[in-house]
Amino acid sequence: MTYRPGRDDWFRRLRQQEAGKPQKPLGGKAYGSIPHLPGSKFGNRRDRGVPAGEDLLYLERPHPGDRIVVMEKVDGSCCAILNQSGEILPLVRNGRPAAGSVWRQHRMFARWVRARADTFAACLDDGDRVVGEWLTQAHGTRYDLAGREPFVVFDYFRGDRRLPALEAEARVQAHGLAFVPVLAAGPEGLPVADALLLLGEHGHYGALDPAEGVVYRRETPDGRVYLAKYVRPEAEPGRYLPGDDDPDKAVWNWPPGGP
Repeated sequence: MTYRPGRDDWFRRLRQQEAGKPQKPLGGKAYGSIPHLPGSKFGNRRDRGVPAGEDLLYLERPHPGDRIVVMEKVDGSCCAILNQSGEILPLVRNGRPAAGSVWRQHRMFARWVRARADTFAACLDDGDRVVGEWLTQAHGTRYDLAGREPFVVFDYFRGDRRLPALEAEARVQAHGLAFVPVLAAGPEGLPVADALLLLGEHGHYGALDPAEGVVYRRETPDGRVYLAKYVRPEAEPGRYLPGDDDPDKAVWNWPPGGP
């Protein structure tokens, strides 16, 4: 695989954070990876596709009683906010506290969450967490965040259980938080071509570059949720990430000092 200075150096430094850092409050990652649908562009060698034939459950023939929800795939840094025994904890994707990250954008996230701790305490019951994209620094897509929140929720966990997407959307929006744009929701499958038509070229959250793609959720009658994503083949994941340790070379959607 071709070496890409920006993205590959980014993941190298994320791995370096693992040694000698505080324990993970959740005991593991704050969020896992989402498998790709056929034709989706892989971002790195750890990406994987959905099992053979499973794509049809999202695109064509869901099981009876399933709900298929299609959402815009926003492109930033995956972060989480956890309510643990009344303490509001900002986390990066690997499950470690954002305040101790080597990356400026994650330390910005920690400060942003602390300034809104009362809001998250009202939204999150004990043991709940929201997961979303922190969009301050451009990864593969630049955003115009004027009038928009820099953190966009796309998942809500009650312990290990995901809330249904529309319930999660209503809960976070009731507390003034942003939820990722929902493109479609219903009992029928939605082909990728139709999902991309609903997405449009720039999506619905201020993308200045073409939107990266879509995420599918298959929500079953017994409360389980399965995920798959489609990244456009022309997308360039991580193309704006700096290729060295100089944070001043980063591309900011929402600058370190605030907009």
